[in-house]
Amino acid sequence: MAYPRGMPLTCRHLILRWTRAALLMVLPATSAVAQVLTVAVDSSLGAVMEVVARDFEAAHSGLSVKLLPGASGALLEKIGQGTAADLLISADAQTAALGVQRRVLLPDLRSAVASNTLVLVVPGSSKLPLQRLSDLALPEVVRVAMGRESSVPAGRYAREAIDAQRLWPSLQGKVVIASDGREVLDWVANAEAEAGFVFATDVAQAAERVRVVETLPTVTPIRYLAHVVASTRYAAPARSFVDHLRSDAARSVFKRFGFGLP
Repeated sequence: MAYPRGMPLTCRHLILRWTRAALLMVLPATSAVAQVLTVAVDSSLGAVMEVVARDFEAAHSGLSVKLLPGASGALLEKIGQGTAADLLISADAQTAALGVQRRVLLPDLRSAVASNTLVLVVPGSSKLPLQRLSDLALPEVVRVAMGRESSVPAGRYAREAIDAQRLWPSLQGKVVIASDGREVLDWVANAEAEAGFVFATDVAQAAERVRVVETLPTVTPIRYLAHVVASTRYAAPARSFVDHLRSDAARSVFKRFGFGLP
């Protein structure tokens, strides 16, 4: 630091002390706003989680939420391989249980935060006589889109619905595998597949480009589960976010976007 000529040594010492004090006052404030909570979330929750995260940030000064969307199973694999995340919200119990078993996620008996339903959709312009799941066996149906069972919960639920009606042998050769629900929706909306399986809340993303022909019962209830990542540095804020997801305020947002109660 440069000082004016002739400035007494005592004044220089005082200026230096004041500068150090000012820096010490600034540093805590800087670190307080640097806390970012990374939430890995199933892509079917994309739109609603943006609203829920914004509400959480408004109620928790000094915390911001970064959303990491993707297929539940794929997200768990990435976290297990070192991708930084503080929370995982999966769309199925199987992914959550696997994460707890591998000690990637912390166990939580009250992890359910919302629910959904599985639907069979066709292109909005489709003229095929498809009214129910069994109609997919018709020869006019060539491509049926569903998510990869190993990583996409909607794909796993779709297989359950197909198996429940013993239709897999007649549909297996028609199935085309997508990397996530968004891809399934795109294929059907663009008439690149005659039908596809998605969550009911996904349909809004394609407006009138797809049409629901049947809501399908599933053997396993479709529930979204929130688990804190075992390696997180922000365990307390992550748990606060889970509490917020279970709050009446968050549930009203989930309901507005078409999700059900857990």
